Amino acid sequence: MELRPVAELLAALKSDDDAVRTQATEELWQHWFMQKGVVGLEQLNRSQALLESGDTQAAQQLLNEVIRDQPDFVEAWNRRAVLYYSLGEYRRAIQDCRMVLKLAPYHFGAAHGMGLCHAALGSYLEAIKAFRIALEVQPHALINQKLILECTAMLT
Repeated sequence: MELRPVAELLAALKSDDDAVRTQATEELWQHWFMQKGVVGLEQLNRSQALLESGDTQAAQQLLNEVIRDQPDFVEAWNRRAVLYYSLGEYRRAIQDCRMVLKLAPYHFGAAHGMGLCHAALGSYLEAIKAFRIALEVQPHALINQKLILECTAMLT
């Protein structure tokens, strides 16, 4: 299946049609996961399987190797951020989310994840900033709107 250009998908995320937004979201995730082809996808899937089996050390080691060998692999950085988040290593996850956003400023998943990490650390202003970045890309994402409200309430 040939994926549409990223610019077209980003525009589709702003559509009023939920089906159009859902399709665009799925295709963007495919872009990120397939950035390095089937081999890259297999590495990400293997790291996810290790994480799900509880072998976080092996998952981290694999992702470290992938990132070392392919430092522009956006989703490898994002997957390692997810791993760090799952371990409660929020500052390390934030660092990886920043790298994802440096490589792909429209990566709404990394912006959302960075917001979750900041919120977990009690840095609500930073969390709000991150959720707003995600919301700029996905303006109809209710979860980010909800989290902005929750973090704002924590400031008062």
